Amino acid sequence: MYIGYFDCFAGISGDMVLGALIDAGLPLDTLKDDLRLLGIDGYEIKAETVLKHGVSGTKVTVVTGEEKAHRHLADIEDIILKSRLPEPVKEKSIAIFRRLAGAEARIHGTTPDKIHFHEVGAVDAIVDIVGAACGLWRLGIEEVYASPVRTGTGLVQCAHGVLPVPAPATLELLQGVPVYGGDIAKELATPTGAAILTAYCRGYGSLPPMEICRVGYGAGGWELAIPNLLRLVIGVKAGQTTARGEDRLLKEPALMLEVNIDDMNPEIYDHLFRLLYEHGAMDVSLVPLQVKKNRPAVMLKVLCAPERLQLMQQVVLRETTSIGLRVYPVEKYMLPYETIPVTGAWGPETVRVKVARLGEEVYNIAPEYEDCRFIAAKYARPLKEIYDLARQAGAEALSK
Repeated sequence: MYIGYFDCFAGISGDMVLGALIDAGLPLDTLKDDLRLLGIDGYEIKAETVLKHGVSGTKVTVVTGEEKAHRHLADIEDIILKSRLPEPVKEKSIAIFRRLAGAEARIHGTTPDKIHFHEVGAVDAIVDIVGAACGLWRLGIEEVYASPVRTGTGLVQCAHGVLPVPAPATLELLQGVPVYGGDIAKELATPTGAAILTAYCRGYGSLPPMEICRVGYGAGGWELAIPNLLRLVIGVKAGQTTARGEDRLLKEPALMLEVNIDDMNPEIYDHLFRLLYEHGAMDVSLVPLQVKKNRPAVMLKVLCAPERLQLMQQVVLRETTSIGLRVYPVEKYMLPYETIPVTGAWGPETVRVKVARLGEEVYNIAPEYEDCRFIAAKYARPLKEIYDLARQAGAEALSK
């Protein structure tokens, strides 16, 4: 499993995230191809190598002739939903914009649907957010962690006038996140950067245990007393450094949350599942039950890491009709696995294939569903055909 760690020693912004992803190995042409699926034009995305205090990083600039547009959340969701982007990218992009809308609504005392996005409603901000979701998906980063966030201090000019740093929306989004201002009188953490980070991040602190695979630096536009860079460290999660040669199952602690529900509108479950997965649930399922007074019901089961317990409890109790739940420890066992990129007869696109082994014996070769579905839709070919071709390509790659 690939994990990503954002080192926010000089803050975080949307363009810095894009720069870090490209610097860490995301091809610029791949990002451009993905963003074309949005169906919007009138912009150009550029990337250049710059030096910040002698450290090389990638500076991304989105050039647009658009005047700063004021779009509602519904306008942006409509753009994303009508696009041909992969479903995971659509879902995460919308989740980020909803976080922004919720923060703005709380600040202005209104509801998310009535919020006029100013800076973050413009094409460049949409490109930053959707591009970040595309990049994290393309690089196969399944978990995100971060350092405490340096916000900067002072004042900033924005659409609402002169505001203190951190801007109110940034501060709202960073609730529950360890932050510090420092002595640099600049806006180092922006609302866009804060929304992207908090939509993905599972925990904050020092660099988590991993086998480092690559490092990227995304450059900001300031010349500061420190390097104006966002560092992205990508690695394989500790305990999963390789699938080859491991002769025992991987074991990690987990918690199971359970709750019986017999009085909730079933239309809500889709929304509930999305929220739980967005907040880091490992697995979510429903089991049919018959409860007291012979009522039909379901048992909601949520598997999560121990450090995610409080978040899972909050989501379940806020979003369902239950007033209580059960929690008990479990041990999660998994086959050691690695994810390898393959190409094949379908075209130039890469498909990620998960290979599970025990010792030298291959137990399972599983192409990523969303990668295959994206290619099948692009070329109007049967999904099962692309899936079989990707599995075959994975097996051939292992035999070399």
